[in-house]
Amino acid sequence: MMLKKVDDFSALETALTDISGELEETFDALLPVPDGGDAKVVEAMRYALFAGGKRLRPFLVRATADLFGVSRTSSLRAGAALECIHTYSLVHDDLPAMDDDDLRRGKPTVHKAFDEATAILAGDALLTFAFEILADESTHTDPRVRATLVSLIARASGHHGMVGGQMLDLDAEDKTLGEKEIIRLQQMKTGALIVSSVEAGAVLGKASPHARHALVAYARAVGLAFQIADDLLDHTASEAEMGKATGKDADAGKETLLSLWGEDRAREQARILTEQALGYLEEFGDKAELLRDVAQFAIHRRR
Repeated sequence: MMLKKVDDFSALETALTDISGELEETFDALLPVPDGGDAKVVEAMRYALFAGGKRLRPFLVRATADLFGVSRTSSLRAGAALECIHTYSLVHDDLPAMDDDDLRRGKPTVHKAFDEATAILAGDALLTFAFEILADESTHTDPRVRATLVSLIARASGHHGMVGGQMLDLDAEDKTLGEKEIIRLQQMKTGALIVSSVEAGAVLGKASPHARHALVAYARAVGLAFQIADDLLDHTASEAEMGKATGKDADAGKETLLSLWGEDRAREQARILTEQALGYLEEFGDKAELLRDVAQFAIHRRR
C-alpha cells in the first residue's frame, strides 16, 4: 500500500482540531471551578487539561466508534475520560521525583505553575474523574458497555499497563535492555492507552470479536510506531519544536529502540509497523480513512 506524503493530512488535522474544540467545551461544562478551598486543585486540573496537545486518544475513540455508528456524545465522553488519564500521567511524569520537567507543551508544568503537592492532587483527581465520566449513564445507556469500558481502561492505566510501564522506565536508567524488554516497556507505558482508546470505540459500538481483534492489532502497531517516532523526535527535534526538553532519555542512560537499532533501522521499522496497521483496516473500507491517516501521520509528524 502506498504511504501518503507529508502534506496529505489536511482531513486528519481538521478532525483533530474539531475534537479538540469539542473536548474543551466538554471539560468546561464537566469541570467548573467551585467556591472554597478546593478550587485550587480544580484550577490545576483545568490548567493541565487546557494546555493543548494532539488529543490523539479521544480522536481514536471517535474515529473507531464512528465505524459502528456510535453517538458522538458517547464517543466524546469516553475520549474525555481517556484524555483525563493521559493528562494525569503527564502531570505526574513531570514531577521532580519522576522526569523532573519544567516545560510541557511550551508552558510551565503543573508543579511549576502551582506547586508540587497541588500537582500530585490534580493528577490523582484527573485519574478518578475519568472513571466518574465513564460510569455515568450519559456515556452509554447499556451498563454492560460502561462496565466493560471501566475494566478495559483501568487495566490499561494501572500496573498492567501505563503505570507498570512507567515503573519499568524508571528502573531502566543505566541498564542494558534487549529489544523485547524495550518493546514491552513501550507497549505498556505508551501503547496500552492508545490500544484502549481504539478498543473503547469498538466496545461502544458493540463490535464483533473479529472486528475488535483487528482494531486492537491495528492499535498495537500504531502505538509502537508512535513511540519510535517519539524517540526519533527526541533525538532530532529542538526543544522549541517539541515544547519540552529533549534528549533526556540519552542523558539518563536509558536504552531505546533508536539507541539499539540506529536511526535508519528505526525509521524502517516504523514504516513496516505503519503498513501492518493499514492491513488490519482493510475490512473496514473507506469508513476507516481517518484511522489510516493516523497510522501514516505517526511516521511523518514533527512534534
